[in-house]
Amino acid sequence: MRRLVLGAVIAAVALVAAGVGAAWWMRQQVDTPYQGFTAAEQFVDVPPGTPTAGIARRLVDAGVVADAWTFRVALWWTGQARALKAGEYRFAGPSTPLAVVATLVAGRTFTQPLTFPEGLTLAEMAALFEARGVGTARDFLEAAASAAPIADLDPQARDLEGYLFPDTYPMSRRGSAPELVAMMVARFRAVWNQVLDGRDRGNLSVREVVVLASLVEKETAAAAERPLVAAVYRNRLQRKMGLQADPTVVYALSKAGRYNGNIRKVDLDINSPYNTYRYSGLPPGPIAAPGQAALEAALAPADVPYLFFVSRNDGTHAFAETLREHNANVQRFQVEYFRRARAAAARPTPRRADSRRR
Repeated sequence: MRRLVLGAVIAAVALVAAGVGAAWWMRQQVDTPYQGFTAAEQFVDVPPGTPTAGIARRLVDAGVVADAWTFRVALWWTGQARALKAGEYRFAGPSTPLAVVATLVAGRTFTQPLTFPEGLTLAEMAALFEARGVGTARDFLEAAASAAPIADLDPQARDLEGYLFPDTYPMSRRGSAPELVAMMVARFRAVWNQVLDGRDRGNLSVREVVVLASLVEKETAAAAERPLVAAVYRNRLQRKMGLQADPTVVYALSKAGRYNGNIRKVDLDINSPYNTYRYSGLPPGPIAAPGQAALEAALAPADVPYLFFVSRNDGTHAFAETLREHNANVQRFQVEYFRRARAAAARPTPRRADSRRR
């Protein structure tokens, strides 16, 4: 009897030892780094609905894991076989099977950040889209040509100018212009709802608020000035005064293919509905993509009586209530400023003493 008990104990110990040994061996397999590709990085695409065996095959073919069996052991070890996510993944250097599983479970897909600054036009966004190698400018403009995504907000819109929100967007290597445009419109809607949040638009439509915000965005980058600039334009609109906004002339010239970086006096007469020197009221549509601060300023302008402003040539502006004050500011910050600049440029440069002379 004792021999039987002793034999059973020995067998049990042996089984436990074997189990521990097997567990230790499997742990070594799934926790050992492996790299079967020679490039600096390797991409693996996992389409939606791909079964576990198909995912394993893709990883093995890419040289990310040594074999399908090891990958399956890693899945069993973690208990995450049903949690793998689709997408394109980037692997650089050796990875353990456990780390590979963790990457697919977390859905850490590969994306490239694409940033659109505030104040860009559709054409400028398209050029940036192409410059970053994501796609062609033509693709972007075609995707932004339909106003259908914002028709409920702006029935008059003919394209998405002003409604593609400036922000940073994650783009996959296979990302398309329509996908990006959809993300940008969705972001605009989210920000618009946040900014509006019970505010009274007064007598302005959504389109008019966005147009006004685009003017504010192009006129100043100084945060404290945005509500002031919005107030100037609101005050001029109320008094039936022409807005006389230089950025609208730039936009008109750009649409006509005539803008070369400067505005000449003759350009102020360009026959375009966007030219607010020639036509009263707001331009017919946004002239750029406004950011959140510009939208907020358009909805909540400062309570000031200003009707004019002029650049100080340092990124800020001098504001005035009367034409007399404005003319004085123009004299000081434009006429005299550039007169001094020309005089300084014409002044001969003093000769430096030759340090070699004794």
